[in-house]
Amino acid sequence: MKLKSLNACLMASAFAAFAAVTAAAAADNAPSELADAFAGKFKGAKVTAFGPFTAGDEVRFNDTVKAFEEATGIDIQYEGSKQFEATIATRSDAGNPPDIADFPQPGLLANFAKAGKLVDLSGHKDFFLQQYIPSWVDMATKEGKDGKPGIYGVWERVNVKSLVWYPKKAFDDAGYKVPTTWAELEALQDQIVADGDTPWCVGIESGAATGWPATDWLEEFMLRTTSLENYDAWTEGKLPFSSPEVKKAAETLGKIWLDEKYVYGGRKGIVSTGFGDSPVNMFSDPPKCWLHKQGNFITAFFPEKAKAGVDYSFFYLPGIDEAYGKPVLVGGDIWGAFNDRPEVRAVMQYFAKAEHLKAWLAVGGAIAPQKDADLAWYQNEVDKGVAAILAGATSVRFDGSDLMPGEVGAGSFWKQMTAWVSGTADLDTALKDIDASWPK
Repeated sequence: MKLKSLNACLMASAFAAFAAVTAAAAADNAPSELADAFAGKFKGAKVTAFGPFTAGDEVRFNDTVKAFEEATGIDIQYEGSKQFEATIATRSDAGNPPDIADFPQPGLLANFAKAGKLVDLSGHKDFFLQQYIPSWVDMATKEGKDGKPGIYGVWERVNVKSLVWYPKKAFDDAGYKVPTTWAELEALQDQIVADGDTPWCVGIESGAATGWPATDWLEEFMLRTTSLENYDAWTEGKLPFSSPEVKKAAETLGKIWLDEKYVYGGRKGIVSTGFGDSPVNMFSDPPKCWLHKQGNFITAFFPEKAKAGVDYSFFYLPGIDEAYGKPVLVGGDIWGAFNDRPEVRAVMQYFAKAEHLKAWLAVGGAIAPQKDADLAWYQNEVDKGVAAILAGATSVRFDGSDLMPGEVGAGSFWKQMTAWVSGTADLDTALKDIDASWPK
């Protein structure tokens, strides 16, 4: 850890010089607070930050802000906690919130916005639309205490879920081609079956959280078979699970999952295989299955000796209906501001610029959602490829289950998807039971 920290600090120092040189240029198109910060008007000011980053991630975050601190004289004092959700609520209720906080779930940020605890950043909407595609701004827009929508968050780093992993060497040797359309993906599935093999590796077992990977899959199909407006209404409880739109997405998913020839181990295998164990089947010789849909974190579960670009690679899960473009499902971190001071706004505005993530992108483990991110900043080829997929997205939406109330998103949604896939409940019953669990 000390060596990694030292390397990160050295990188941050190198970028600090670059930040100082580009400060004037950055300020030219920046909101007044950020321009004033680079002009040194807030030198000596302190901004307290609180979030879920601990251990290595805390070190990497602190390294990313060094360039800004050196260029502006603002001291960003970060504190991390694994009990972030409970602690931020306690501090807010006690009247002692941090200046800014990093929310791993936008639904929690929305609660604080609606309670009137967060600063509305809508005054610089044009700047945020310059930095992000509209989807990100849409997802940062929440209802305030007055019932009116406002921009209450700034997206920092994210992870991408709409990825399909495959055993590259075996895949290439078999003569398979990476699909770029849904029709090509269906053709690939059938070709693998015709060759006597099974296309998909799927596992949704995760102890008390069994079923969560299934929610990701349904979210992917919602984004590919209906509108963003319907997706948003669904995550807010305004479009029932039993609606034709959600049922269509589930039935489209079912064409793969419920057909025994398409998934290794069939329906029983899906519910009994650990989510981290299922991709390992791609690395058998020959592969037991060839495709695995999961976010970019999944490489941590691959065999230790497997090399990116040699033993495995990935592609974007294609869109289904051209009307809905190339959507990408994501998770990520969104910062909200509890205190409205100019130096606080400056920090929030700086987080909207990909430049501040350079040091983190260089060491890996982060993807930048900002439009001004440069793929050359990524030193890890996997991260670079994931970033390219995100950059090519026509729309982006956050993990739906994380936006839903806990009793649904981390409760009935998990359980009923598992019941449906296992065959202990039919689809209509599963969807109605999820609706029944939604809090009144």
